[in-house]
Amino acid sequence: MKLEPVIGLEIHIQLKTHSKMFCSCDNRGEYQPPNTTICPVCLGHPGTLPVPNAEAINMAGRAALALNLHVNNYSKFDRKNYFYPDLPKGYQISQFDEPLAQDGYLDIETSAGGARISLERLHLEEDTAKLLHDIGKTLVDFNRAGTPLMEIVTKPEIKTPEQAKVFLQELRLLMRYLEVSEADMERGHLRCDANISLRPEGETKLYPKTEIKNLNSFRAVEKALTYEIARQTELWNQSQAPTGTATRGWDEKAGVTVEQRDKEALHDYRYFPEPDIPPLQIKTEQIKSWRESLPELPPQRRQRLQTDYGIGKAEARLLTEDKALGDLVLRIVAGLSNELEGDVKATAKLASNWIVHKLVAILIEKQLLVDNLTVSLSQWVAFLLMVARRQINSTNAQVLMRRMVETGRDPETIVESENLSQISSSGAGLEEAIKKVITGHPDQVAQFKAGKEPVIKFLLGALMRETKGRFDPQAAEAALRRELVD
Repeated sequence: MKLEPVIGLEIHIQLKTHSKMFCSCDNRGEYQPPNTTICPVCLGHPGTLPVPNAEAINMAGRAALALNLHVNNYSKFDRKNYFYPDLPKGYQISQFDEPLAQDGYLDIETSAGGARISLERLHLEEDTAKLLHDIGKTLVDFNRAGTPLMEIVTKPEIKTPEQAKVFLQELRLLMRYLEVSEADMERGHLRCDANISLRPEGETKLYPKTEIKNLNSFRAVEKALTYEIARQTELWNQSQAPTGTATRGWDEKAGVTVEQRDKEALHDYRYFPEPDIPPLQIKTEQIKSWRESLPELPPQRRQRLQTDYGIGKAEARLLTEDKALGDLVLRIVAGLSNELEGDVKATAKLASNWIVHKLVAILIEKQLLVDNLTVSLSQWVAFLLMVARRQINSTNAQVLMRRMVETGRDPETIVESENLSQISSSGAGLEEAIKKVITGHPDQVAQFKAGKEPVIKFLLGALMRETKGRFDPQAAEAALRRELVD
């Protein structure tokens, strides 16, 4: 029997508002001592009244539109009832049957090609407290209790573990472009539960699903789903396919999922409308305002970089994923275009080649980010103008770029102090160097004169080393050929 996986994701994203979801407590409790950013509201004291955070609603509305979701004019909050030590009220304020937004999609690109992942809903809720487990005891930090959360639920249409991983990566990038969340999985800003079941290929029926928890990285999501597909396939092959929903945790060290408990059904939560918060009435004008405030999003930026600037697909992806790096390239191109007055695509190619292929390598080596650099935009423009005008050769330009990163000094100053400039015309120094190269490589000279044309590259390389790259390669090659012919 050939089986196919059916995967759905439930993603919680913390919003980086100034205050919590239903009170005025500082929402940066993760940076404060435990149990210091709390109040009677987020501690669930009797008689307190929650007040929805308008900033959180605005952020969620913009996120919904960026995810092509339909924002509902009417939505409401509900109580999700369950008992756990990290839930101070004994219930969570969430949204059930009338969410903020529903029916959207996010397009992704995987190694197998493009895919559209359908989204079921986006709703707002409050986060729980954080449990800190120690030997023989568990401590509760309520700083996180009440943090605004968006829950985004995909439809069970994801077909592979890779699609799940890429979807989450694209979602994180989108949230960062919108500036509504850092969406960092390692710090718990983005948390994901993966639901997976198998079914005979070609069927449309959904079989009982298994929810996988404790997924704190994109790699963990992909690995856990891959493992679970293999585990459930074996069960199907033994005629022991899962007959009920279940929850399993991901053990990163062992590389396996571990059974935790049976999964609750909807009726276990006993949802009912939150009596202390009136329904949300969102006007069409507000939705229009959210839409107009959206920035250029990752898909549009990738397309613009390729279409308008002629940047390759791989480079466009990198310059989109690292927004600061992409912004730097676009600012440099604008500055260079004013100076060179040439084809913008040629200018963009020059800038992206040096920034993507040379600067990134230096940043990785030195463990720096673009934002850490003290090099100004005008200095980058001056550097690339030197390269474009052949005032410095490629080898010395790489040395110059490294010095700029290390010191933050002007490129002109570095070139002068380290004698890196390139001489475009011939001179006595070049003639002397050519004679030295010809004398030092008689075999190669004889091969060239016998008609072996490729040898000229070897001799030119020796010449450039001899002159330390200070002469223009084209002028040097022309002078070398003249000497060899004579």
